Amino acid sequence: MTIPLPQGYRLNGVHCGIKQQSQQEDVTLIVSDSAATAAGVYTQNVIRAAPVELDASRTPANDIRAIIVNSGNANACTGAQGDQDAIRMTQMVAEVCHIPAESVLVMSTGIIGTLLPMDCVQTGIQAAAQDLASSLQHWEAAARGIMTTDLVPKMSGRLVDMELGPVHITGIAKGSGMIGPNMATMLSVLLTDAPLDADTAQSILTEAVQDSFHCISVDGHTSTNDTVLLLANGHNRPGTLTAKDEVSLRQAVKEVCIDLARAIAADGEGASHLITIDVAGSTSCADAHKIARAVANSPLVKTAIAGADPNWGRIVSAAGYAGVPFDPTGLDLAINGTMIYQAGTPLDFDAEQLSALIRDTFETSIVITLHAGNAGARFWTCDLTNEYVHINADYHT
Repeated sequence: MTIPLPQGYRLNGVHCGIKQQSQQEDVTLIVSDSAATAAGVYTQNVIRAAPVELDASRTPANDIRAIIVNSGNANACTGAQGDQDAIRMTQMVAEVCHIPAESVLVMSTGIIGTLLPMDCVQTGIQAAAQDLASSLQHWEAAARGIMTTDLVPKMSGRLVDMELGPVHITGIAKGSGMIGPNMATMLSVLLTDAPLDADTAQSILTEAVQDSFHCISVDGHTSTNDTVLLLANGHNRPGTLTAKDEVSLRQAVKEVCIDLARAIAADGEGASHLITIDVAGSTSCADAHKIARAVANSPLVKTAIAGADPNWGRIVSAAGYAGVPFDPTGLDLAINGTMIYQAGTPLDFDAEQLSALIRDTFETSIVITLHAGNAGARFWTCDLTNEYVHINADYHT
């Protein structure tokens, strides 16, 4: 794996015992060598975990030095003790890294309603802090440290040539179930060595999330802990970005977020297909997004893809109940490049051949064209299999 890594950050992931059933890393510590600008986007759920409340109160900011993440326990719905534990985590990092506690952000994911085992957390923070580094191996350990039911760690990065010199943007993410916008059961950290002020960083992150993490779904369930953080430390890059460089950075951040969002959908619990849904020819992007989301969240569509069934009726009906008025006689539908429904009328096609193509290909493309305007949207989801039921019947949320 070749991923450009930003300068001025050290990180690590270790196992400390929060996850009692495995030896997988469950604490990740990320430290910036200098004060970093920070921005955040958070869950839309009214019930928000203690780390979300803490981070939301501290971002946007210009003086963040570290992020501490634990997996296996969400520290959500844990009352005043949960709030105190989140603050205590910042203090633990401050003690071992010799930085202000107020400059530390916190992220947690895992079981809801259970108090954090703070002795394990402290052990993990101390162990991680003893071996902080900037190598790819440390990045990979950090990516594993934020996983719960994920099967694979998720990383992506870009290198952008700017007038200030080469700038790196790299992100890690977790997410596999309880995925449904706005935001999902997911965490993501994006790090860059570009110089950014707080307002610009927040604008860049908000825009990137809108076209990526807000466009994925596994089961339509929005969690209590969803958080995306962006840190920009401007390492050895004094000055400010030109307007052209800012446009380039915005695009790079968006591309990294899209990579991570696709990876989350592809790693959906029990998934056997990544599904990309494109809606074109809409009168507005918002309407196109609604239609794409309705199709993505349809259990009948998702199970049809799991069964390699090119069931156009399920897709068309999902588009029809999305709450967007359109002329049904103008709707076209293609699956994996095969037009199967046009101008509101089903077409003859080789159902067995298309079924085999769906079954034998991990990625499935659904394209809906309305011929009503020039706007469109793209959404990612996965199929719904028996394995998803088994995983969530056995996993205590």
